[in-house]
Amino acid sequence: MAQTLSNNNFAGFATLTGAALLGLLALKYNDRAVFTERREGIPNVPGMPLFGLMFEQIAKKDRFLDFFLEKVEHMDVMTMYVSVLGLPPRIMTIDPAAVEHVLKDNFSNYVKGKRSVEMTNDLFGHGIFAANGEQWRYQRKAASLIFNVVNFRDFFTGKVFVKELNVMSDRILNKKAEQGEFIDFQDVIYKFTLETFVYLGFGKQLGALYNNEKVPFATSFDACQHNCFQRIISPLGSLREALRPILRPSELSATAHIKVIDEFAYGLIAERKEQLAQGHKYKDLLSRFMSARNPEGQELSDKELRDTVLNFIIAGRDTTAQTLSWTIYYLLLHPRVEDKLLAEVNESIPDEIEKDAPALYETIKKMAYAHAVFYEVLRLEPVVPSNNKIALEDDILPDGTHVHKGDQVNWSAYAMGRSKKLWGPDADMFKPERWISPDGELHRESAAKWPAFHAGPRVCLGQALATLEGLVALTILLKRYKFALVPGQEIVYSMSLTHPLKNGLKVFVEKRQ
Repeated sequence: MAQTLSNNNFAGFATLTGAALLGLLALKYNDRAVFTERREGIPNVPGMPLFGLMFEQIAKKDRFLDFFLEKVEHMDVMTMYVSVLGLPPRIMTIDPAAVEHVLKDNFSNYVKGKRSVEMTNDLFGHGIFAANGEQWRYQRKAASLIFNVVNFRDFFTGKVFVKELNVMSDRILNKKAEQGEFIDFQDVIYKFTLETFVYLGFGKQLGALYNNEKVPFATSFDACQHNCFQRIISPLGSLREALRPILRPSELSATAHIKVIDEFAYGLIAERKEQLAQGHKYKDLLSRFMSARNPEGQELSDKELRDTVLNFIIAGRDTTAQTLSWTIYYLLLHPRVEDKLLAEVNESIPDEIEKDAPALYETIKKMAYAHAVFYEVLRLEPVVPSNNKIALEDDILPDGTHVHKGDQVNWSAYAMGRSKKLWGPDADMFKPERWISPDGELHRESAAKWPAFHAGPRVCLGQALATLEGLVALTILLKRYKFALVPGQEIVYSMSLTHPLKNGLKVFVEKRQ
């Protein structure tokens, strides 16, 4: 009996002591995550005691981009400090000067963080988007060789983009127009950009536009991007992913999706090695990397080539497809803009120019309003909506904010593009004219204010290619077809590493007379 009383007394004492300690911690960390110190000289976004913004961020995990926007718009600052239990403390900013400082002026001090790399490693490995230092430099140098004017003008435009647009028209759009059926525009345009980029980059024709079936690689690629992003933003992301096979046994697991992706990527590599062994010559992206050397001076392993393939596919497929999908959506919401763009298209691109790749390339370069529409869509719906870097050493941002070694600095192109602090009271309006100067010339904002293609030494290598493909597709599709939104659908973004429409974009297709 005495021993029992003693044990009960000890348990009660431990409970009281634990409660007291928790209470003391809650008093000290009354508005932030436990063990997160409040920073001087930078506004702290208040959260729950001990947990910070964890529960709010989890609750808004599907609208995280607007969560960021709300925080920065409701405070009278552009840079702030945020704590979330289970995640590294973050400096969040929409200040163009801070973005330029991180991406350009003090580029060498800011790198991809260990956590971000680990959270995306199963998908991207050590490819260009996850790499730092020499590992990044050699990949960028090898890839840069295919991005030149001659390729754009003479090969990409006519022999790839227009050719596959014709396939899309013949195999899908014309049939749907005749049958009066709708299409998921995002799904179709994903197939188009996957087909074109896999051919441009890796010399493989998939035939993705020849049927209405889902491409297994594309389905798994999208699922893995979503998984990666949820791991990054939520302390429970990895747990939800681990429980998915139990909660949703009919869905493929993350591991099964990676297997589908690996089979696709390694298949491309094996096929190319066999072709090279037979004496064939190629000058595409894959061949450039097969002849490149890594920082150790060695030929790239199959795993390094696999990482390269997947990193460039996300750049070549997702950027253009998502921007085109959002563009069609915004045009259908704004008939005035569509009419003005269509007038420019009809005036600039007679039928015969479609068959003359160099002429089409030169014409599209001069279409100011088409570019303005494209840029305005990227302002409101940037393909890479948020990003972050880790500081290697202590630093000071242009506004005086002190950055400590190991701090994560976040910026959001989505929040920046919609911020009234940066774009004025009409920031939430779709207004392509903001990109046209008073004399009618195209005006492009600084990359720091509009980081749709990143900035500094890591500025997007393929931005000219993505813009060209997007405008070739947009102008020719508008010239040939009139689209109409299927009523009753919910148009929202999906949280991912990129910026897709969550439920696709269902539209009716009608041939123009």
